[in-house]
Amino acid sequence: MVDLKEVMETNNMVASENLDVRTITMGISLLDCMTPDLDDLCDNIYGKITESAKDLVSVGDEIALEIGIPVINKRVSITPAAIVGSSACKTAEDFVKIAETLEKAACKVGVNFLGGYSALVQKGMSKADRLLIESIPEALAKTDHVCSSISLGSTKTGIDMDAVKLMGETVVKTAEATKDRDSVGCAKLVVFCNPTDDNPFMAGAFHGVTEGDKVINVGVSGPGVVRKAVSQTKGESFEVLCETIKKTAFKITRVGQLVAKEASARLDVPFGIVDLSLAPTPAVGDSIADIIHEMGMEYCGAPGTTAALAILNDQVKKGGIMASSYVGGLSGAFIPVSEDSSMAYAAEIGALTLEKLEAMTCVCSVGLDMIAIPGDTSASTISGIIADEMAIGMINQKTTAVRVIPVIGKKAGDTFELGGLLGSAKIMPVNPYGCADFINRGGRIPAPVHSFKN
Repeated sequence: MVDLKEVMETNNMVASENLDVRTITMGISLLDCMTPDLDDLCDNIYGKITESAKDLVSVGDEIALEIGIPVINKRVSITPAAIVGSSACKTAEDFVKIAETLEKAACKVGVNFLGGYSALVQKGMSKADRLLIESIPEALAKTDHVCSSISLGSTKTGIDMDAVKLMGETVVKTAEATKDRDSVGCAKLVVFCNPTDDNPFMAGAFHGVTEGDKVINVGVSGPGVVRKAVSQTKGESFEVLCETIKKTAFKITRVGQLVAKEASARLDVPFGIVDLSLAPTPAVGDSIADIIHEMGMEYCGAPGTTAALAILNDQVKKGGIMASSYVGGLSGAFIPVSEDSSMAYAAEIGALTLEKLEAMTCVCSVGLDMIAIPGDTSASTISGIIADEMAIGMINQKTTAVRVIPVIGKKAGDTFELGGLLGSAKIMPVNPYGCADFINRGGRIPAPVHSFKN
């Protein structure tokens, strides 16, 4: 039975606390599209996506209107393109043609992003993997909706350092290819350790090869709701704080479960998971940094911030798994600097540094995310940043990621502006000392001893 108090509470969350369903993402397998002929492959890809997702946007809008909860984004994720194009693509330019086909399909069905221009190279690179990576700068420069992700390491396999080096170079080339737009291409490019097959969030979403033909995954978010709840616990014990976050996460996840089930039924596509990640936006009050402030920090980045984030991440998971039997994806707290206005301000005044953000990634959902760095940062330094983050994920058996944006022509302290969900921020300084000799060693960092659990 629906309780009137719960209805009013949810309405208030939507009206004044920025509660929303951040995304309905349809995962689509393109394995049955594979063929050695590139033109046929592109035709198959376009046909499969446009047929499968033709009603995704309209259904998302209908559900939002009927239940009164905004569904902000409708997205598609696909089987990693390096796999799909492995037979047909002989050059990097061939993969660019696939990216352009994905862009055309995304525009046709009306989604805001399409993820899966991806390769899984945590233990080594095939020829197709390398070609896709080499194609990324041009592919992201020529498309607006296509997102790319590369898996460079895992707890089971270790870290492919040859791929780490290559991705440092690729990030720089992608920044150069889109330098007329504050290097926006890098905002659509992320590298992972231990990626999940069912992540509905961009830029890292791809449809895992262990998934079915199609699936609906929903990402629900409510930093503003959690902030409001936490603000009412000032002076209370950690027990009260934890219980408050947990109960709030439960309520938020129930909204996601409702939308996911409804979307699954209307689209006649199996329901996959609810990802209950607290994903901020540039909107005032929709901020992870504001939650940390309400927990007792003067600014996000102050001593105690990592502990506060650990509490937040853990209690969100504990509340969420009681609300849905199929919680998945990343599920926790994101810390994308430019997409969180209060976090961007903390970085601007020096309360939040790149090194502190790295410490925070040990306990949050993902990693170093949406961080603008000086445009003259070397490829080897970016590879070093990536390697550090991959090591954190590998050793701690968690998903970690890096999405940094070297803004060509700008230096630390300058402002970059991407607009919309991607936001804006000051460019953060990077440690000036080099690591090229380390990155140039080549080969693979082996898996840690605790990976051998067979």
